[in-house]
Amino acid sequence: MSFDPAAATAAYLATLTPAQHARAHAYTGGGHWLLLWGWVVAVLVAVIVLKSGLLVRLGDRLSRTKPRPKLTAFLAALIFILLDFTLELPWSGYANWWRERSYQLSAQSWGGWFADQLTAIAISAVLGGLLALCVYTLMRRNPRSWWAWSSAVVAMFIANGLLVAPVLIEPLFNKYTPAPAGPVRDQVAAMAKQVGVPSDKIFIYDGSKQSDRYTANVSGIGGSARVAMSDVMFKQNADLAEVRGVVGHEMGHYVLHHSLRLMAGLSAVVLVIFLLIQFLFAPIVRLLGEADRINGISDPAGLPVLIILLATLQLLMTPVTNSLSRGVESEADAFSLENFHEPDGLSKALVKTIAYRAATPGRLEEIIFYDHPAVGRRVRRAMDWKGSHPQNSHSNRPES
Repeated sequence: MSFDPAAATAAYLATLTPAQHARAHAYTGGGHWLLLWGWVVAVLVAVIVLKSGLLVRLGDRLSRTKPRPKLTAFLAALIFILLDFTLELPWSGYANWWRERSYQLSAQSWGGWFADQLTAIAISAVLGGLLALCVYTLMRRNPRSWWAWSSAVVAMFIANGLLVAPVLIEPLFNKYTPAPAGPVRDQVAAMAKQVGVPSDKIFIYDGSKQSDRYTANVSGIGGSARVAMSDVMFKQNADLAEVRGVVGHEMGHYVLHHSLRLMAGLSAVVLVIFLLIQFLFAPIVRLLGEADRINGISDPAGLPVLIILLATLQLLMTPVTNSLSRGVESEADAFSLENFHEPDGLSKALVKTIAYRAATPGRLEEIIFYDHPAVGRRVRRAMDWKGSHPQNSHSNRPES
């Protein structure tokens, strides 16, 4: 009997009950609304900080004896980030902790979640302050072209983050241990050698501490690169075919230099956003009635206005950034299939992600909101590949 990709795809999707699919659609649809409400909260907090006049008073105090523009920019960003974190805490607690627990996607306690947030905000405050210092310096020195130079600075921050994150940042949130000797490590090491990924750094991390999401990654650049697999993969009884399918996908990101391509794409998006801010800043300041207190775009007292514009433009750019991400995710799937020949392993793993990413959205919904291709489409592509490569595929489809 000939292989039918459509029937095989339907069989994989049918491994979840209608109730499970309905729950996934509810979670995913609610997540779309979170984007809008998150924007509302971010704008509201920025307006509160702006109207408080706190950053205006900060600038006046620091410049009382002599101008200190760099210190003012750094401290303004630091204060804003800390205030934003505090004022948004009820919202972020609901959106990122309570909601995840209510959908049984995380078992992390409030204390554990809050501790992670404190660590993250400490890092964000320092890096955000340094970024603000650089951008405001460019605004003062290059008032007409700061937006172009600043997008390059953002690209440098992203590149440095990719380099140091596996070594300095990720271990602050999770414990990484070398994968124990055995079939999984042997398979992953052999896969890494096959496609030119560093094979001496294969780790398992306690991702289940934060989330029950099924994931792995190949992170870092050059000497900091490593393969990391969440322990969720093993707690959910992943077989070697699934491991090969998922880790092969992640290795595709590394081999195809997706992090650098995404960095370039996001830098282009940032360039456009900064250019729009250059033209929109003054009208928005006047609209908010702050023209008499903010001395142009290079005044750190106007940081809340920049945040309002950033939040708004980022929201509007969501379809663009999601499209960039979906493109590289599709390429990584293809890389996994072409190099490791596990269409069923990849499909079984993908089905496990439906809990937090509904499998069959409409095409417009996918374009706007999905940063990964829909699972239904990904499984169908895997089954199409299987149908056209019968000699390379293992017959391991679910019972229908």
